[in-house]
Amino acid sequence: MAVRRGVWLVLVLVILAVIVSAGGLITMALLVGREPEVPGNSTLVLKIGGNLEEMEPGGVIGQFLEAPPTVRSIVDSLRKARVDPRVSSVIVRPTGAAALWGKIQEVRDAITDFRRSGKPIIAYMEYGGEQEFYLASACDKVFLMPSSTLDLTGMASYELFLRGTLDKIGAYPDSLHIGEYKTYSNTFTERTYTPAHREMAESLNSDLYDQLIRGLADGRHKSEKEVHELIDHGPFLPEDAVRAGLVDDVAYEDELDDKVRLSKGTVKYLDQEHYRHVSPTSLGLNRGPKIALIYATGLISSGESNYDSPQGQVLGSDTMVEYLRKVRADSSITAIVLRIDSPGGSAIASDVIWREVRLTRDVKPVVASMSDVAASGGYYIAMPAHTIVAQPATLTGSIGVVMLKFVIDGTLKKMGMNVEGVSNGRYAELYSPMRVFSPEERAKVQEQMQATYDTFVEKAAEGRHTTPERIDAIGQGRVWTGRQAKQIGLVDELGGLERALALARQRAKIPADSEVELVVYPPRKSIYEIVRNPFGSADRAAMLGAMLGIDSPHALQTLAAPLRVFRRGEPLAIMPNVFVR
Repeated sequence: MAVRRGVWLVLVLVILAVIVSAGGLITMALLVGREPEVPGNSTLVLKIGGNLEEMEPGGVIGQFLEAPPTVRSIVDSLRKARVDPRVSSVIVRPTGAAALWGKIQEVRDAITDFRRSGKPIIAYMEYGGEQEFYLASACDKVFLMPSSTLDLTGMASYELFLRGTLDKIGAYPDSLHIGEYKTYSNTFTERTYTPAHREMAESLNSDLYDQLIRGLADGRHKSEKEVHELIDHGPFLPEDAVRAGLVDDVAYEDELDDKVRLSKGTVKYLDQEHYRHVSPTSLGLNRGPKIALIYATGLISSGESNYDSPQGQVLGSDTMVEYLRKVRADSSITAIVLRIDSPGGSAIASDVIWREVRLTRDVKPVVASMSDVAASGGYYIAMPAHTIVAQPATLTGSIGVVMLKFVIDGTLKKMGMNVEGVSNGRYAELYSPMRVFSPEERAKVQEQMQATYDTFVEKAAEGRHTTPERIDAIGQGRVWTGRQAKQIGLVDELGGLERALALARQRAKIPADSEVELVVYPPRKSIYEIVRNPFGSADRAAMLGAMLGIDSPHALQTLAAPLRVFRRGEPLAIMPNVFVR
């Protein structure tokens, strides 16, 4: 009897907690929905750092509580501040971004656009590495903290090779790939660079280094030769950075208003999280004809998308098909911009999305906008677009196919384990983790992969209005920067999302100076969806980690069951492991 009363007490408490939580969420939603007040003569302070995701996380944390800045939230804040009479100036504080260079260029373009307003925009760096200084150099003036350094040393990239580790534990990576530069599996199969791998890595690093020099030269009004020589003398003490003309002065943050006139009266600092909730429509922005903005971010897989998984974002083909069919059928949507930030993934799922984009372009204008990465499957889904736009530093291309299985028989034997099985069918054990492919099996898999590659090449040739032979010559799994991709014809124009929107307006016959309303997919969750599932996957993982006393998300992921993204034996159109910083 006592146990039964205890159970009922727990159930009552749980129900009360759910009711209280739902009421709190609804109240919070109503409060957040109010337009925040912005005083006159405000100076907007933008802290730019972190991963700079394309989209905000799901769940209550992403909807209402403070979330890290995204690329779009920063760009939108600068667009609003440009036309907002209450904002007199902007302070940019680069705090250490973990993004690749495409997103950094997207934000830098927005800073350059803001400068056209005539309002002052200054940069303050507590630390100045390559990415921080690249952003800061776009501002009117650059200030460095007196006790910091300008850590300007150049561009380096690193890649991890695990073959030696796998040998130690008795595991063998059995891999096949189509394309000399399709080096995704090299992380596991090699101990060092192959000649093709090194050639590609050096080409990417060199081109991005040239872009860094060009950007700094333009921002600091120097020649490229001067910047090159200065980088070879870095890093710089604060005083040396000032003497070299790389920064304008040293200062602490509280001294900035003494060195630069930020407003006509008393300076009022405006936090970016506060300003983030100012509606663009209240400033005359985001009005007019509708353009759909569909975010295609994460590893491409069959099924539904998952944007807040602790294992990373997953771009599901079912979800993308649903979004594309909705906007295709919506007569109020005049054009579509597909915003891609994906290294690829499943070749099958990529082809499903390709088909739907291809059907959509026959009905409405479609422009692809590439972020940090739009390679392999990420490039595949961009191919049917009328126009492809990439940042100069976007990593793209990687037209190739790879398949990898791990043979772990040796690992299990080292641990005293033995696995035996029975099978029926000639190729029933094709993907067995207990042995490598036989010559006959390898030929069968190679045949399937070659068919996938040929399809990739043919569809790329169709989208690029060229021949399969031409695409094959620049394909072979090779990754290119956006600047290189434009030179060889894989992309049409260089620029960010704003450039893509301008081209979408042009194709939809909307005046160039006209504002448009962006209809964003995935849409923000409704109050009902948040109340029904108040915590997204990432939020649940964070809560579980806190309860278990685990601070590291990587440790939590190790404890969690692995996410099975791909089907067994599925050919992958996925970008090689290229880490450029």
